[in-house]
Amino acid sequence: MAPSFDWWEKEAQRGTPVVVKMENPNWAMVEIASPSDSDDDVDLGAAAAAKVGRNKNAKQITWVLLLKAHRAAGCLTSLASTFFSLASAVRRRLASGHTDADVHPSESQVIRSRFYSFIKAFLFLSIALLLFELAAFFNGWHLRKVSISSFSESFYSNWVRFRVAYLAPPLQLLANSCVILFLIQSADRLILCLGCFWIKFKRMKPVPEPSATAASDIEAADEDFPMVLVQMPMCNEKEVYQQSISAVCNLDWPRSNMLIQVLDDSDVVATQALIKEEVEKWKQNGVRIVYRHRVLRDGYKAGNLKSAMNCSYVKDYEFVVIFDADFQPAPDFLKRTVPHFKGKEDVGLVQARWSFVNKDENLLTRLQNVNLCFHFEVEQQVNGMFINFFGFNGTAGVWRIKALEDAGGWLERTTVEDMDIAVRAHLKGWKFIFLNDVECQCELPESYEAYRKQQHRWHSGPMQLFRLCLPDIIRSKIGFWKKCNLIFLFFLLRKLILPFYSFTLFCIILPMTMFVPEAELPAWVVCYIPATMSFLNILPAPRSFPFIVPYLLFENTMSVTKFNAMISGLFQLGSAYEWVVTKKSGRSSEGDLLSLIEKEPKKEFGGSEPDLHALAKEESKPKAIKKKHNRIYLKELSLAFLLLTAATRSLLSAQGIHFYFLLFQGISFLLVGLDLIGEQVQ
Repeated sequence: MAPSFDWWEKEAQRGTPVVVKMENPNWAMVEIASPSDSDDDVDLGAAAAAKVGRNKNAKQITWVLLLKAHRAAGCLTSLASTFFSLASAVRRRLASGHTDADVHPSESQVIRSRFYSFIKAFLFLSIALLLFELAAFFNGWHLRKVSISSFSESFYSNWVRFRVAYLAPPLQLLANSCVILFLIQSADRLILCLGCFWIKFKRMKPVPEPSATAASDIEAADEDFPMVLVQMPMCNEKEVYQQSISAVCNLDWPRSNMLIQVLDDSDVVATQALIKEEVEKWKQNGVRIVYRHRVLRDGYKAGNLKSAMNCSYVKDYEFVVIFDADFQPAPDFLKRTVPHFKGKEDVGLVQARWSFVNKDENLLTRLQNVNLCFHFEVEQQVNGMFINFFGFNGTAGVWRIKALEDAGGWLERTTVEDMDIAVRAHLKGWKFIFLNDVECQCELPESYEAYRKQQHRWHSGPMQLFRLCLPDIIRSKIGFWKKCNLIFLFFLLRKLILPFYSFTLFCIILPMTMFVPEAELPAWVVCYIPATMSFLNILPAPRSFPFIVPYLLFENTMSVTKFNAMISGLFQLGSAYEWVVTKKSGRSSEGDLLSLIEKEPKKEFGGSEPDLHALAKEESKPKAIKKKHNRIYLKELSLAFLLLTAATRSLLSAQGIHFYFLLFQGISFLLVGLDLIGEQVQ
């Protein structure tokens, strides 16, 4: 094999004699000449090598430069396109004028604006301080000794004294307190991860009792197929009802031992008709399924479930399984969950984990997937394996009806009825089992507005519950360590301290330390510990590792919503009891419904024809088109400008890590505040 042109060019540059033998006019064979070769051959070889090498290298360099220029032009084009798209989206947001000011119409305007007013006041103060610090920097006041040569210099020196004497000490104390809470919560997160690693290493998982008879012999194995009641609470969720009812009706369980309750709380007549027709269709196919609709819709989901449990036939059933409207269980769901109750009379709940059909839909769903994977695989699996307790997820779980009744049944006192019933059952001594290998498919919110409302309910409800059940926890007969776990870990650390320090430390204290530099936050608090915790959080979803930085920034961005919700629940503010059904996408459902209206109904579903025609007439009536818009979120925008202002101030102190964190965190707040994450609508 002949040496490459680059190789013999280097040899020629070193002065090594080279001979070129032209055996074929289309190519040249290059050999290294020996010292005994003639000088003419050496000169000829060196000249030929140099000439061919220059031509070859010139062509290579030209093509490389053209390729790099093409790539640069493509990059600049894509950046320009992205910039114009972003500018266009921002312009549409501002032109539409839809803000989050009308999210809670039932809440008092004064209560609603207090938190936002606090953030605005802090923003205006930071801007004023930034202008003052810039003036001091460019005039060199910070480099001089105390002087009274001018009023401005005297004012600045007095401001520095006041800052050092009165502002820095309490700010540093508050920062140190939040850092301690941060470290405690990080230690809890690390212990949970170590517990998960131990479970994986030892291959620990719940194992059901072996069946006495063959599972395939359905008729003879009645003891292996106890009576199961399946409940499907839903409310105005026409996008997903068909696929969910279909999945539940196809559960692999003897039909004589299973009854399905479709608990429809819809207040839209057309949606009620569609769900009722779907139930009738499956009933005609031989499925034991009933449709229930409440006239008085009190208590939201808890009231719906409570009403269904009051039916006289419930006493004939031993277990009840709950599926929300967007959940689609696999056919073998009951066969993989119910057997875990056999021979364990103290087990009250068997919970399956969730999987998500739209986890790769957009950046918002990817980040949610990271959070929920950690919640299920780490938090719930570890707590279920070692202490037999975790918060019920509200769906995809099987309850022993006796445990529900012993705990007092469903109560409408909070917006987290699932956590409420779980805590009360735990106080009665019931044990929970979490099955990490049994999954139930569902949907994630694809828009930031839907996700924000969901997170508000999930973080205000636990604080309501903590106020209500704290006396019951103290008076209960469970062990001391179980009480400590409920009070300090389950409620205080994970439900109160986590949103408190996330918002206070990274959105308030860190910007303040830029304007009061005598109070400091070390780099390991700002960067290294959060990065480590984000890495641990993302381990259960390794495919999401490229999103580790957006995940860290987004979690801090969501802290404003979670902190606001936590305060609302703790102090019983107006929005604490707000219940908003999380919007589902159900991508194919709407098209299926329209095609279903156009099709001729089958004879075996005789009851479907009249209502479908009535629905078709209703659909044909002219309706006012209600446009949907992405909102502008004022709290997030205010915090974005606050963090960017603090980032500008950090440049004067040459704080590298702090500057980059504040800059990227401010950009994250800006993108979320303009609703540029998640589903985009006009």
